Amino acid sequence: MAVKSKTREITIVGDKGTFATFFRKFYGEEDVYDFEGLAALRQVLSNEKARILHAIKTKSPDSIYALAKVLGRDFKSVNDDLKLLERFGFVDLIAQKTGKRSRLKPQVVIDTIKIEIKI
Repeated sequence: MAVKSKTREITIVGDKGTFATFFRKFYGEEDVYDFEGLAALRQVLSNEKARILHAIKTKSPDSIYALAKVLGRDFKSVNDDLKLLERFGFVDLIAQKTGKRSRLKPQVVIDTIKIEIKI
C-alpha cells in the first residue's frame, strides 16, 4: 500500500499591484486560508520555523519543553511559533497525560510544501 503524501499548497497571486497569498489545507481539499500577503508567508516560513519542523521530524521530542531544550530557545518563543504552525496546519499538538499532568507533543503533519507564484 502506498503512503499518501500530505502537501500544503501555497499560491501567491499578483492582484492590483500586490501579491495575495492563499493557503490550501491539504492538496485536493477545498478549505482555503487567506493570508494578508507575503508578510504572513515570511512569518510562517522563517528560518526558526524551519528549525522547529526539522527538530520535530528528526528528534521527535515528547513535549514543547523538550523541543525548546533541543533548539536552545526559551519555552514561550517555541510555544508561540508552534501555535502559528498549528494554526496553518503544519503541525499538530497531541495531548498526552502522564499521571496528573498533561503535555502537548508536537508532530509534523505534512511532508511537502508546494509554493506557486502567478504573476
